[in-house]
Amino acid sequence: MTIPMISFDEGEKLLDWMGFVAALAAGHQRPKAEIADTFLYRGKDTLLNRAAWIDGLGLAVKSATVFPGNPAAGKPMVNGGVSLYAHTDGMLEALVDFHLVTKWKTAGDSLLAATRLARPDSRKILIVGAGTVGRSLRQAYGAVFPNAEFTVWNRTRTNAELMAAEFPGMQVADDLETAVRAADIVTSATMSTQPNIKGEWLQPGQHIDLIGAYRPDMREADDAALTRARVFVDSFDTTIGHIGEIEIPLQSGVITRDDLVSDYYTLDKFTRNSPDDITLFKNGGGAHLDLMTSRYILDQWKAAQ
Repeated sequence: MTIPMISFDEGEKLLDWMGFVAALAAGHQRPKAEIADTFLYRGKDTLLNRAAWIDGLGLAVKSATVFPGNPAAGKPMVNGGVSLYAHTDGMLEALVDFHLVTKWKTAGDSLLAATRLARPDSRKILIVGAGTVGRSLRQAYGAVFPNAEFTVWNRTRTNAELMAAEFPGMQVADDLETAVRAADIVTSATMSTQPNIKGEWLQPGQHIDLIGAYRPDMREADDAALTRARVFVDSFDTTIGHIGEIEIPLQSGVITRDDLVSDYYTLDKFTRNSPDDITLFKNGGGAHLDLMTSRYILDQWKAAQ
């Protein structure tokens, strides 16, 4: 049997954001995933393996190599792939491009929360961070909110201008506070360790989507933002004890475990109590989401054959 190797371009053209959101929601109706991460190091070089097993959905191992010296030789710093295995017999079913899985997993994770928590009449969407993830967020949110006006803010304005040039109609914000106050949805994907988004700026009815912080020392929003909002996460297991956005305010007593309303395993709790709620979602990622994403990609690839 020939094992399919699904490249970025081949897979991308088959995928649909709303279909993918539905697949993520369905994936969380299955038994809870078992997940594990392993790291190997050689000097500055790293091999990361993230594994997940979901009964009925399969097994996946997402491997990532991080070689900081590659860009000097004209090669990408991060490379990798996802091996997807059958839930019935453990047979290898597909190899899927690392960057394809990461793009759709990251943006789709946030999009699922936004479809449940953001007000349907949201029209002004602010993207904080003009990197690769920011561009994916523009595509993803644009699919759900096709009539929205998009603005991008980046610490280096030149990069924001480059991103805006790729998306007709997108505006560049000079002042982050003004842009946050004017937005219905704020989605942030930065590498900040100090909070950029202040709780005092938040307005009734807003939805705040935080993606960038992934280490214990990283945060994108301050304590006031978390205390003013109803807080949701994608997974308690991959955020509590792991990500500074949640763990730092928990450890300092600013919030308690009870202040985290829900994760995706109780998706029916992802609702607003009122139109004036401020909702805040922390996108933590996790290997279980890589598995759900890879399975969706393979299903779409099979349907197209």
